[in-house]
Amino acid sequence: MLAEPLSPALQKLRLDDGRPVEWAVSSGYVDYAAAEAFMEARVAAIAASEAAEMVWLLEHPPLYTAGVSAKDEDLLDAGRFPVHRTGRGGQFTYHGPGQRVAYVMLDLNRRGRDVRCFVRGLELWLIGALDRFGVQADVRPGRVGVWVERKGPGWSREDKIAAIGVKVRKWVSFHGISLNVEPDLDHFGGIVPCGIQEHGVTSLVDLGVLATMDEADAALHASFGRVFGAAVAVDPPFASATKG
Repeated sequence: MLAEPLSPALQKLRLDDGRPVEWAVSSGYVDYAAAEAFMEARVAAIAASEAAEMVWLLEHPPLYTAGVSAKDEDLLDAGRFPVHRTGRGGQFTYHGPGQRVAYVMLDLNRRGRDVRCFVRGLELWLIGALDRFGVQADVRPGRVGVWVERKGPGWSREDKIAAIGVKVRKWVSFHGISLNVEPDLDHFGGIVPCGIQEHGVTSLVDLGVLATMDEADAALHASFGRVFGAAVAVDPPFASATKG
């Protein structure tokens, strides 16, 4: 399925002129508030045709974010990590070391003006990246994000490996996706991730795929190109903190 051409409905996610998206990768850990401020400014500039589209890959220090649908009772340990209230869609999620966050600032005025189609594109982007590691992933009705099915003798369960939470302003997207490469899965225990209690969380390394962050980035870059079109490397927005 992943090798097949995109459906006509999804073809509108690609620009007719083939103009590449800027693809920035930050080293170290990026402060969440600083990242959000940058996105706000960049989205305004894209909407005004003063800046190019951008995908920004980074890691945050450990923190929880609450989307517009977050329920207070789903924050199980409010003192564990900083909590950031944000305007993206969705509920509570965790960001931290070993998780690749990609902030996606695309001009949907030029990509079909269809939020449902855009979210489907994000799902296919993640599914395609995971497929490059031999991980079969998919979406589930009524659940946000990308999931894998795990089985053993006499048991099976579904775990979430990637999250999606976006916001659109003047038809420009921001916030985006997160892919669990090698985060500390215990850190998810301070929240009910995305409001879903009956399923777990996993990562590439937890699945036995010993991928580095660079390898995950390469897979994301290749899969992005298939869904949204070309992306060219640029310097990250600002210097980030050194990992400690």
